[in-house]
Amino acid sequence: MKYRKFGKLGIELSAFGVGCMRLPIVGDPDKKVIDEELAIKMIRTAIDNGVTYVDTAWPYHNETSENVVGKALLDGYREKVHLATKLPVWLCENKEDMHKYFNLQLEKLQTDHIDFYLIHALGKERWENAKKAGVLEFLDELKAAGKIKYACFSFHDKYEVFEEIINSYDWDMCQIQFNFMDINNQAGIKGVKLAGSKGIPIVIMEGLLGGRLAKAPANVQALYDAFPVKRSPVEWAFRWLCNHAEIATVLSGVSNMEQTLDNLRIFDTVEVGAMSQEELELMDKVRDAYNSLIKVPCTACQYCMPCPQGIDIPKTFAILNNASLYDGKEKGHKNFEAMVKDGKDPHNCVGCGACEAQCPQHINIIEMLKMATAELE
Repeated sequence: MKYRKFGKLGIELSAFGVGCMRLPIVGDPDKKVIDEELAIKMIRTAIDNGVTYVDTAWPYHNETSENVVGKALLDGYREKVHLATKLPVWLCENKEDMHKYFNLQLEKLQTDHIDFYLIHALGKERWENAKKAGVLEFLDELKAAGKIKYACFSFHDKYEVFEEIINSYDWDMCQIQFNFMDINNQAGIKGVKLAGSKGIPIVIMEGLLGGRLAKAPANVQALYDAFPVKRSPVEWAFRWLCNHAEIATVLSGVSNMEQTLDNLRIFDTVEVGAMSQEELELMDKVRDAYNSLIKVPCTACQYCMPCPQGIDIPKTFAILNNASLYDGKEKGHKNFEAMVKDGKDPHNCVGCGACEAQCPQHINIIEMLKMATAELE
């Protein structure tokens, strides 16, 4: 396992961080019931092989991810890692609410402190509301009491908002969505450079863009196959990220043991400057090839859910994108019909806009649902 300096903090952590948003599940996929035995085995396997960063959050897996992570970190594993979780600030009207949820998180995680505590999924509106509710004073109180080591935030909005937030407080770390497709999206490469210039370590989420970069469509795979160095799409994506000196840890939301073991292999080789100029030029070509196919930039983060009309918005967009990316229009039609029969019909959209207000990608969801319906039905 490669280890990287965590900016101004003076510590080193594993380049691979276990993300606990997409742990293995059992039964109905929509219910997101975690396969606890397998999830715990995966987390402990990662730690046994050098991983020192584990990330979870209050809403993951219908508010059960923290419970499973807490169980996984028993038997001495808590002392081997830096634990990160996130404040569900949208549920908090004041500091009293924040303390309530934080204490509940300590109980669920079975620990007396959190190493990296993040304000979850900040955008402009949520940032303004959080400040008014006293979130910065709350973080100061937790640090002073020794209940958290580092005050941090995760981010989903435009660069200008990121710049405002990162300059508003003495942050210990920031977590952003970044991958070779998102260089000009959200915080983007400008945000990476800004945080790096301030010595603020960066943790990366959505390094595989919600899994969409893990399996290459035909035009992208042709580029990979023609290159003399042979790597999987996952390895190309992670190596591109780790080539950036500003990035401290890359989260991978593992869903099975095979992914866990593959990540351990990949992150045993990644280093800053490990990619040649020819390899970087390849990734530029890959980006162009992807951009020619993707119809809706949805990462299936689920922030738009639940829909009041019962529509499965991320699944609708996933069906549309997969039909385009993998040349599977016939399969797309069948998947769409199955979703409609299951009562999650995009035709039922009434244009209320509740989803658009929550979308980190700022997708025009109402219009995109109309497009998806027209193409898939």
